[in-house]
Amino acid sequence: MAFARSRQALAIAGVLGLALGVTACGTGNDKKSGNASKPECAPYAKYQGHDGKKVTIYSSIRDIEADRLDQSWKQFEDCTGIDIDHEGSGEFEAQLGVRVDGGNAPDLAFIPQPGLLKRFVDSGKIKEVGADTKGLAEQNFSPDWLKYSTVNGKLYGVPLGSNVKSYVWYSPKTFKEKGWSVPTTWDELITLSDKIAASGTKPWCAGIESGDATGWPATDWIEDVLLRTQGVEVYDQWTTHGIPFNDPKVADAVNKAGTILKNEKYMNGGFGGVKSIATTSFQEAGTPITTGKCAMHRQASFYANQWPQGTKVAEDGDVFAFYFPAVDPAKGKPVLGAGEFVSAFADRPEVQAVQTYLASGEYVNSRAKIGDWLSANKKLDINNVPNPVDKLSVQILQDPKTEFRFDGSDLMPAAVGAGTFWKGMVDWINGKDTTTVLNGIEGSWK
Repeated sequence: MAFARSRQALAIAGVLGLALGVTACGTGNDKKSGNASKPECAPYAKYQGHDGKKVTIYSSIRDIEADRLDQSWKQFEDCTGIDIDHEGSGEFEAQLGVRVDGGNAPDLAFIPQPGLLKRFVDSGKIKEVGADTKGLAEQNFSPDWLKYSTVNGKLYGVPLGSNVKSYVWYSPKTFKEKGWSVPTTWDELITLSDKIAASGTKPWCAGIESGDATGWPATDWIEDVLLRTQGVEVYDQWTTHGIPFNDPKVADAVNKAGTILKNEKYMNGGFGGVKSIATTSFQEAGTPITTGKCAMHRQASFYANQWPQGTKVAEDGDVFAFYFPAVDPAKGKPVLGAGEFVSAFADRPEVQAVQTYLASGEYVNSRAKIGDWLSANKKLDINNVPNPVDKLSVQILQDPKTEFRFDGSDLMPAAVGAGTFWKGMVDWINGKDTTTVLNGIEGSWK
């Protein structure tokens, strides 16, 4: 889920580079006929034969990120003659089902929730990926990533973008001025929060408003804390309903997250008290860090897209991020993350061509160069990733020792993960007790 910043020069450089590539392969006026004969279009030779065809894509990606998507496949369009029509929506999760059930499905959808993907597979709506796409996906992604879009042994989606969620954003400049140290354990994190609160600044800011998807940022808190208190095995049991949603281990994690999220001394810098979290958009939630009204904001790597224009993201910059500290060092350093999967509702040749291209090394490196994006694709060259937080995330994702776990609410059945869990977290922030909330979610799963 997911603005420009002082790395504007990098973004401009990426755009100029793409513009030069497009010029070399032909102008937009030539797109309908393709430009396969141009030497610069050689990487797209395998996708030829679809001049003038249109492929529609629907996703939750919008604003500047949607503009960057359009840039990332512009050369592909010009070299193949395929017109990619992307639409991003803040109501994606709810509206995709409406469109599919109403016979108006997009050709492709970028689905962030494996549980939602499975729902469409079970209803016979999503097409199994073609042989070319599957072969490329198996070359470029680890089995762990492919299993999230595999149902009954068949692959129904290809990973696209990825993100690391186990980050806390802060201002290196402010921390240096105040003499605050980056915490490496949970106890240090709480001690720091108390110190900042005592100084008169709210240590935390948060927001979980996200249109029809309101509540999801709070579920990330619960997942990250559960990984840190119980470890990956219990986490896996929870996401598959091997243990009930209201298990005492889960309740303990929710209450531990509540020591920060529901603490009026800590929340909600720049916006108000705890209840303001429910009405603060996730896009705006961390911005008080840049004005000194808040010290820390737990959010994923993709939040680099949300900082006000002119904000420098770097270790010595206006904002940066540190690893969300472990609670129990014996549990290791698990990493929570997520991503989108490219799934097809149509199997026309041009649709398969686009789906295959999006799984390629050519595509992921084209998109990465534009900035503020990463992928678990093995062909991604870290030198093409300009954002230092994204570089760190790529290293984490490509490290075989990383205990990576996919976003839990995305793994659960859509009615729970993107339904009662999201809603339950809103109720919890607004004052409902943990037991009542978890019992309600558990009842919905049954």
